[in-house]
Amino acid sequence: MSGEMGLRERKKRRTYETISDTAIALFLEKGFDRVPVAAIAEAAEVSKPTLFRYFPAKEDLVLHRFADHREEAARVVAGRPEGVGPLEALHRRFTDGLARRDPVTGLCDDPDVLAFHRLLYGTPSLVARLYAYQGASEAALAEALAGSAPGAGAPGAAGPAGVRERLAAGQIVAVQRILAEENWRRIAAGEPAGAVEPDAVAAAALAFRQLAEGLEL
Repeated sequence: MSGEMGLRERKKRRTYETISDTAIALFLEKGFDRVPVAAIAEAAEVSKPTLFRYFPAKEDLVLHRFADHREEAARVVAGRPEGVGPLEALHRRFTDGLARRDPVTGLCDDPDVLAFHRLLYGTPSLVARLYAYQGASEAALAEALAGSAPGAGAPGAAGPAGVRERLAAGQIVAVQRILAEENWRRIAAGEPAGAVEPDAVAAAALAFRQLAEGLEL
């Protein structure tokens, strides 16, 4: 029975990826607003009801690539080594992402990634949806920060977030967004990732230092 469930989940995942990849290819070719959902369903060889079961909104066809990152900051805080503060753990993670050319950091000059970012940041409805994803990231991070506070209980356990944690999470997510946008802006202007990296690392250090001095986390 477990093997059957595993096969079913793999088939669902393949369908999910096929629909999204088909949609993004069409969006890159024709523009987000010029591609109707019916055309995506036809190209992906699924029905419209099936497409909407996987992706409730047209924007989700693009933004699903960020879905795995929505709770990444919260996972980093909850899973950080003993003796490492939340901001230090997040700073390390961001710096590691720069070294890996993680597209989420904006420091990636792969042509496919650049095309995707142009689609994303050049489409107002996608930018608005991205902010909604970031709101979910803030909420998860705030709970993780609440769970990491002294006297919060088991290490790494999420807790009810108060104003302090929500403010901190909002500022952290905003800093990461601004750093990524600045990196992407320079890459999009034609600078190679290797040339931008030293400034990106320095900017991240400055940003997290300012957070630490102001937030006292």
